[in-house]
Amino acid sequence: MAHQFHSTSLREYDIRGILGKTLGAEDADAIGRGFGTLIRRAGGNCVAVGYDGRESSPMLEEALVKGLTATGCNVVRVGLGPTPMLYYAEASMDDVDGGIMITGSHNPPDYNGFKMVFQGGPFFGADIQKLGAMAAAGDWDDKGDTGTSREQPMLDAYIDRITKGADQFAEFRVGWDAGNGAAGPALEQLITKLPGEHHCIYTKVDGTFPNHHPDPTEPENLVDLQKLVADNDLDFGIAFDGDGDRIGAIDGEGRIIWG
Repeated sequence: MAHQFHSTSLREYDIRGILGKTLGAEDADAIGRGFGTLIRRAGGNCVAVGYDGRESSPMLEEALVKGLTATGCNVVRVGLGPTPMLYYAEASMDDVDGGIMITGSHNPPDYNGFKMVFQGGPFFGADIQKLGAMAAAGDWDDKGDTGTSREQPMLDAYIDRITKGADQFAEFRVGWDAGNGAAGPALEQLITKLPGEHHCIYTKVDGTFPNHHPDPTEPENLVDLQKLVADNDLDFGIAFDGDGDRIGAIDGEGRIIWG
């Protein structure tokens, strides 16, 4: 069973497409079959899967898991959260050999995609192009859905890890903007374990991004955070993108701190 990705973007660092146009359940299934085959051929047998808050993410996760288990790979479904949570799960779970995050990152709501890690290392460039070639050739190991799937949410463990030693942090007054992205629930837990004073906006996950576009590197998307910092005389502010792996930062005067 071969599969052609058509207009789906097999980019250098991730796979990206527009739902209903260049990306759908069949693509997610094909990616699972290709990635699972590579994991199995490398001697592994388990992949962690996470997803962001976009409306299409649960559907793509289901199809991806189906593709992975068809190769005989076992799957650990770590749930909704930021991309770094998926990376933490892949690195910290003894029985996991790779990870896939379903996310549209900082793109508009109708986009989605996949970010991957392979046996503790990056999976990009030629690796991603290989998935496309395997799909076109139908070069997949078919084990008849013999892989297993289990749910193991990782958000609590992830927050515990990144706040280890939090009592040694300085007591700043901070504004946070989750942008209705997947970092929202993590942020709500995070601030309960950090010293100082914290003010949050848009922590409710909403894949339509009703308040502003989820790209904090664009100045127009930092306006609400700047107001939050100014109204509460805070020390600085941090904004997240849709999957919590990039930030925008402003100082106490509302000036953007560029990377």
